[in-house]
Amino acid sequence: MDKLVAIVGPTAVGKTKIAFELAQRFKAEIISCDSMQIYRGMDIGTAKAGAEERQAVVHHLIDVVDPDEDFSVAQFQEQAQEIIIKLNQQDRLPFLVGGTGLYYQSVVDDYTFYPMESRQEIRQQWQAIIEDKGLDYAYAYLQSIDPRYADLISAHDKKRIVRAIEVYQLTGQAFSALQGKSLQAYDLTAVGLYLEREELYRRIDLRVDEMLAHGLVDEVMALKEKGYGLHYNSMQALGYKQVLYYLDGFLSRREMVNEIKKETRRYAKRQYTWFKRDSRIQWINISDYSDKTHLFEKISSLIEGRLSAV
Repeated sequence: MDKLVAIVGPTAVGKTKIAFELAQRFKAEIISCDSMQIYRGMDIGTAKAGAEERQAVVHHLIDVVDPDEDFSVAQFQEQAQEIIIKLNQQDRLPFLVGGTGLYYQSVVDDYTFYPMESRQEIRQQWQAIIEDKGLDYAYAYLQSIDPRYADLISAHDKKRIVRAIEVYQLTGQAFSALQGKSLQAYDLTAVGLYLEREELYRRIDLRVDEMLAHGLVDEVMALKEKGYGLHYNSMQALGYKQVLYYLDGFLSRREMVNEIKKETRRYAKRQYTWFKRDSRIQWINISDYSDKTHLFEKISSLIEGRLSAV
């Protein structure tokens, strides 16, 4: 089987920097496993690797589409799998790095996405319900009919929420139940990075402050001027949605900052809860390693141990 290393975990835990250092050591290439880094022009709020890092180590599936374009998990899976095959043929090690659980699982478990008809009247009905009662109402309904899939996606992902409800109403079955998978898709080494809640939340708050200091509001303003608004799935991303509300006068700056931090903490909790279900992931508490060298040696030993066992 083709080799694959996955480095996952909640937002702000340090995946990008750690994966970059490890990729240099193993002469690997990184495949972004982030459903928002695929969008061009959304750099600061999605914490993309910088230009220098992307020159030093090849990064894939970043800046794939514009914010007004749709990009499905099935498209991500297809492109990621092609890259994994190509890198293995070149004797290069692919690193799948990120925190989008559905993207991760679609690749490592080789999900089969069964084609499903679409019915416009159902979508229009739920669009009207969302306008009347809010997206939270639709997400709560999805949790009641398909809690597994609801855990995999963001509570702000209107497109996927409506699609999953539509499939349920068309078939009577949960969307997650219609996805086939294989637990032996790759020779997988999966490493999960985590921090205790208090430290992770501190890092989240610091990251939000840094994003704002580095121009997140200006980035969102530029996207808004190009016509990208909340009607696009991309602009429902953490940070972007709240900044748009701020720019439109619905939130004060303090409220905007607090909302971004609060929603990011909630998202991190959902990420960690989901990844903990995968028994293949070997978890490492970053706080146990005061010296980065020891942390890198620990993760490297897990990767090398797996590679040498093949």
